[in-house]
This record gives sequence, C-alpha cells and structure tokens, in this order.
Amino acid sequence: MLPWKRVLRPLAALFLTAAVAVVPAATASADSAPSSGWNDYSCKPSAAHPRPVVLVHGTLGNSVDNWLGLAPYLTSRGYCVYSLDYGQLSGVPFFHGLGPIDKSAEQLSAFVDKVLAATGAAEADLVGHSQGGMMPRYYLRFLGGAGKVNALVGIAPDNHGATLSGFTKLLPYFPGAEDLIKATTPGLADQLPGSAFLTKLNAGGDTVPGVHYTVIATKYDEVVTPWRSQYLSGSDVRNVLLQDLCPVDLSEHVAIGLLDRIAFHEVANALDPAHASATTCASVFS
Repeated sequence: MLPWKRVLRPLAALFLTAAVAVVPAATASADSAPSSGWNDYSCKPSAAHPRPVVLVHGTLGNSVDNWLGLAPYLTSRGYCVYSLDYGQLSGVPFFHGLGPIDKSAEQLSAFVDKVLAATGAAEADLVGHSQGGMMPRYYLRFLGGAGKVNALVGIAPDNHGATLSGFTKLLPYFPGAEDLIKATTPGLADQLPGSAFLTKLNAGGDTVPGVHYTVIATKYDEVVTPWRSQYLSGSDVRNVLLQDLCPVDLSEHVAIGLLDRIAFHEVANALDPAHASATTCASVFS
C-alpha cells in the first residue's frame, strides 16, 4: 500500500466517525436505541414506506451493536425498523451468528413472520451486514421467504464465502483445525469457501424470482476477500462498489456496516428506488 493511503485510511475513518457524531439523525447509543422507534411493535408502515425493514447482523454481532448507526438513520426517515439476534451459542453472550446458518435462517423466518403480523404488512425488506447479507438468501430460497420479502440489501455480504484475506487457505496445513471450527462454531465453518452450506446455497444460481437484490461492497474489505466475491449474479441484481460512489471512502468490512453514512444512503436508495438520489461523498451529511 502506498504511504498516502496508509495516512488517508485512518483519517477517512475519523472523518466518517465525526460526521456520525455531528449529524443528529445518526446519533445513537446502546442505551437509547430501543426508545428511538427501533423494534417498536406499535409502528405502522406509512404509505411512503409501506414495508417494515428487518436488520440482520453479521457474525459476532447482535441486534443492537451492529445497528447503532443504520437503525436510527432509517427510523428518522420514517421506516418501521426491526432487528433480531440469531445463531446464538450456549454460554456465549452478545456475540452471535455462530450457530449453523440453516438454523439461523429458520430464526429469521420466524422473526419476519412476527414483524409482518405486528405491522400488517404483506412483505418486508431485509438489510444485512456480512453473514447477515448472505444468510437471508437461504431463507428466500429454501424456507419460503421469497413470498414475504420485497428486497434484500447486503452490506459486505459473504455470498460466496469469507477468506479473511486468504487466511482460511492455510487451514489445511493445520490438521484438525477445520474440524474444530465445525464442532465449536458451525456458523464460521459454513462460511468457508466451498463449504457444504455455500455449495447448496449457490447451486442453481444466486437469486430467486420476485426479490430485488442489492450488494454494497468496499474494496478495502479484509474479511470477505476478494471483494468481488460479494457480488451476486442473476436477474434483478444491483452490485455497488462504495468507492465508485465516493473514491475517498476507505471503510473496511466493519466500518461499512457500523458507521458509513455513504453506504447508509445507498441502503435508503435500495429500499425506495422510486425516490433515490445520487450517492456521493456529500451523502455523509445527508
């Protein structure tokens, strides 16, 4: 990496963090999040935003911490927003998304049913970060979710596996390592490229009819690598590279989901394409 990029990356992250702090719509904390209209089961979708939005956290995330930026961003724009915990392991608090992903998809299915029943909506929109952008595809394909979901927006989703900048390619050199991962954290094993889960998920194509797909990726992703593996192929897919929208945005895998308002603006566009506006570097202030 060139020296100027080493300098710019932390500066850009600092800039984005500062923007989140000064723009009221993004201000949130773990204590205030539940009272901001997020996970409010009395919320009724409006004519402008007729579908509730379900946020699906990533690996090692949870229903609050993963969404301290995006949930208030969407609720302030009039959306009914909900988030769930999934993939919990016994004895492991806070850090979820570690259980078998097919079982996590069943949890998502039950949660979407709960949200639709509470809001009276016919369909929901799903927005997921990392595993949370990939796991719902199992729900759509195998658990009847396609009839209940209008759109899936994946933020840095590991649609074809996560290599951790190539680290997972070293696993065969450590006898027993992969078996240990499967036994203790099956959700991680399911995300290894070539796993039985991913093979089943992607067999026959990446998408299902009737659902609108958006993928928002960053070329600085260090978890889902190569970053182009996040992209989907198929009908009704829009693949977006964050740096095509704002070349100086240096968010990596975590920042793009936690605090990047440029990515958030593109999420809002995907949820309401009829009223979309151009996403640029200035979207950090929108």
